[in-house]
Amino acid sequence: MIWDLHCHLSGVPGRTPEERMTQLIEYADRFGIEKLCIYMGLSFSLTPTPDDLKKQNDEVLQALQHWSDRAFGFAYVSAEHVEASLKEIDRCIANGPMVGIKLWVAKRCDAETIDPIIRRAAELKAVIFQHTWFKTDGANYPGESTPLDLVKLAQRHPKVPLICGHTGGTWELGIRAVRALPNVSIDLAGSDPVNGFVEMAVRELGPERIIYGSDAGGRSFASQLAKVYGAQIPEASKRLILGANLKRLLQPILELKRQKM
Repeated sequence: MIWDLHCHLSGVPGRTPEERMTQLIEYADRFGIEKLCIYMGLSFSLTPTPDDLKKQNDEVLQALQHWSDRAFGFAYVSAEHVEASLKEIDRCIANGPMVGIKLWVAKRCDAETIDPIIRRAAELKAVIFQHTWFKTDGANYPGESTPLDLVKLAQRHPKVPLICGHTGGTWELGIRAVRALPNVSIDLAGSDPVNGFVEMAVRELGPERIIYGSDAGGRSFASQLAKVYGAQIPEASKRLILGANLKRLLQPILELKRQKM
């Protein structure tokens, strides 16, 4: 069982959300990937407006219409637009088929203004995914969170499960940053399949806090699966990372929505 936490419609061939989703599924089938989590639309903006958030969520909803048996949707929201984001959470999750939220840039997640978004998502048992990155040159995007920002958020919400997207890119620092916070899991997506990444994560966090994701279509399924397949860890740990951990995080909201796993 392989469930991919981290997929996008951008970077995939196709003129429409449906065409791009069909292409993603075709690629996923080659690697035995059973389920995909999809967020953000056909193109990104570093400073999305409320209309941008709605448009991109509409594109994901459009893509999911024909593939609800193979994919889950996460609502794209922004702490820069709290009221609009709360409306999108209610529209797409409380009253729609989506099961999580995706936070990207524009406002760092250490800001307390994000808290109403986190509280509402937690009430709905939605999975909360926060993009993080440690840029090696220090030049993060404006409003781009690092794992250290996520630590502050996790400390304010110690009972809320959170996902550290990309493990901060510079994964050695990212793993150490979140190590002491049991409510934080890491996402493997997006970086090169460097030897030692998954081994260190298992050693420092335990296999239950590590989730496979690809960042397709920005990255290939093959390169990201290689991180797990090539890791010198027990097969039982690989099974947790490739699907069981994500399934566990999604189970509360899927049961609430009476959706099949």
